[in-house]
Amino acid sequence: MFEKVLIANRGEIALRVIRSCRELGLRTVAVHSEVDADALHTRLADEAICIGPADPRRSYLHIPAIIAAAEITGAEAVHPGYGFLSENPEFAQTCAQCGLEFIGPLPEHMRQWGDKVSARALAKSLGLPILEGSGLLENVDDAVAKASALGFPVLLKASGGGGGRGMQVLRSEEEVRASFETARAESRAAFGNDAVYFEKYIERPRHIEFQILADKRGNVRVLGERECSIQRRHQKIIEEAPSVALSDELRSDMAATIFRAMTDAGFLSAGTIEFLLDERGGLTFLEMNPRIQVEHPVTEMVMGVDLVAEQIRIADGQALEVPAQALTPRGHAIECRINAEDPSTFAPSPGRITELHMAGGAGVRVDSGVYGGGVVPPHYDPLVAKLVVHAPTRRRAIAKMRRALDETIIGGIRTNIPLHRRVLAHPAFEEGRISTRFLEELDR
Repeated sequence: MFEKVLIANRGEIALRVIRSCRELGLRTVAVHSEVDADALHTRLADEAICIGPADPRRSYLHIPAIIAAAEITGAEAVHPGYGFLSENPEFAQTCAQCGLEFIGPLPEHMRQWGDKVSARALAKSLGLPILEGSGLLENVDDAVAKASALGFPVLLKASGGGGGRGMQVLRSEEEVRASFETARAESRAAFGNDAVYFEKYIERPRHIEFQILADKRGNVRVLGERECSIQRRHQKIIEEAPSVALSDELRSDMAATIFRAMTDAGFLSAGTIEFLLDERGGLTFLEMNPRIQVEHPVTEMVMGVDLVAEQIRIADGQALEVPAQALTPRGHAIECRINAEDPSTFAPSPGRITELHMAGGAGVRVDSGVYGGGVVPPHYDPLVAKLVVHAPTRRRAIAKMRRALDETIIGGIRTNIPLHRRVLAHPAFEEGRISTRFLEELDR
């Protein structure tokens, strides 16, 4: 196995990768921007190297600087984490050209799944259930015609988008005409691509995603599903595994379908296939994310698998250490994303952390990249910590999460902990009656 891994990321995911590397006996290199010089991931890695100023375009997204850091430190492999360059095929390809092992999917798979329109076509060809859609929209008149053919409401989406950005629900021809050119401009600014398309909009879907692993020897594992329906502005804030909405039959059938699809596709490494579950109990393909996900800890907790370690072993050419017969979830896990933000408006709340006490106890896990006295900078994602609990049942997991939230003290900045408390205490959440519109309807 290679001996030194560079982590092309920051914050809690960088620290998460460092932990798995250490347990595998690998040395680590942290990269950091100027404002992250004292960040926790830089302090706990074996080596740290500055790659540029705070602006991520000149540091964490700057491929030449990251490659240079790997060459200077003698790193043999690169783990991209999530976000930043994790789904950039040019980065993966550059790593390969420079003799670096990219710990993730092949560049061609990133290209296949990165464009949402082509991903839909690929998913359909692989036998995955697809939501009705339009294909690429040429102009506003084409958009009006295709929206009318699909039937309102429709969801306008950026073909090159991700993370829930650039989505608009449109309910009339007038809204299509008013929004189309603005949506294309926003897509072009955010993703360098103004291609947009429609999907049929489901009013109150649940967001369900399946975790997969696949090695270079043709072994594929489907490690169950996660429920990610509690979202704000299309961004997940609470995830749990398994989902209470899936019957054993539907779970088994979908796992078998995904296994066949990923085997046929020749996918490699860790990935997540996301679906929408409608009110009639039907699952339809949303997107494929060829990377590790923010919410991967809930799967790790119920499956007893270190997904990052498996990614590293896969990159090294080793066979998966996950036996096929062990893919049954044990108990229930819930993750709350604690963000530095106003709990009502979701406006970012960067600043210095003056006091920090994270929850503990049996069945409690905290993935975080901050420390007391450290700074949450305004330049990046506001994620402060992922608070994860595991218990034998969902009811006991909810009780444990409530306790863990009450124990968590973060001073100096505002966080969304009060919102998490409200959600966990709501009768509809307790009963599993949720959808992606749960937060919109919380105060009604």
